[in-house]
Amino acid sequence: MSLVIENVTKKFGGNTALSDVSFEVSAGKLTALIGPNGAGKTTMFNCIAGLHRPTEGTVVHDSRNITGLPPAKILDAGIARTFQLVRSFRELTVVETIMVAGHWRSGQGFWNSIFALRSVRASDRQLEEEARGTLAALGLAHLADKHVHELPYGQQRLIEIAKALMTGAGTLLLDEPAAGLHPDEALALRGLLAALRERGTTILLVEHNMPFVLSLADHIVVLEFGHKIAEGAPEEISKDQRVIDSYLGKEEDVA
Repeated sequence: MSLVIENVTKKFGGNTALSDVSFEVSAGKLTALIGPNGAGKTTMFNCIAGLHRPTEGTVVHDSRNITGLPPAKILDAGIARTFQLVRSFRELTVVETIMVAGHWRSGQGFWNSIFALRSVRASDRQLEEEARGTLAALGLAHLADKHVHELPYGQQRLIEIAKALMTGAGTLLLDEPAAGLHPDEALALRGLLAALRERGTTILLVEHNMPFVLSLADHIVVLEFGHKIAEGAPEEISKDQRVIDSYLGKEEDVA
């Protein structure tokens, strides 16, 4: 499922956070959106995910115009996102939290759940199996019965990814997933994202860990002060002088 951003501009009052930005996230590929703080990366995520409506331009997913749809409709369209700040239910365990992310596709209505019908119990058992399988794929099976708020920050970030995976979405928007991870956790995350790409999942990634990005991305888009200043393959971006000057630093630092 490809994701096409066409001439997106987003203004907040007199401030322009994004200015006429266009790029494509090819189906089954991992595209990275990079740039310094304040470049407009999170604003772009919010425009895609339905938290902001673009002032101008369109967002097209799998040939469908989804511009300005509310977040629930964006999820229905097959796009799930993570957030920089971890969101959890303090009273729920990790596996219960992951199950919540899968409930939207269970097909169980309000009254079915209230009366705990047999179909609901069967659906919950299936969701729990899927949730535990998702945690196992992330190397987090041993955390299933703990509470999310009790976990170290790095593990909480991985739980955010598990929640996105449980939605069954074919396109993932991952907002700084490697932030706060130990090197071993970042390596495991890299392996997971590579495996998801091999399965055909489309991924748009915002990340400041440049070795992580350069080793994994198929395509990179660079923003600066709301403008797209470059895009291309990792080897092209790492040698682009404007990108080096504005964000990456000296060329030898990113080699």
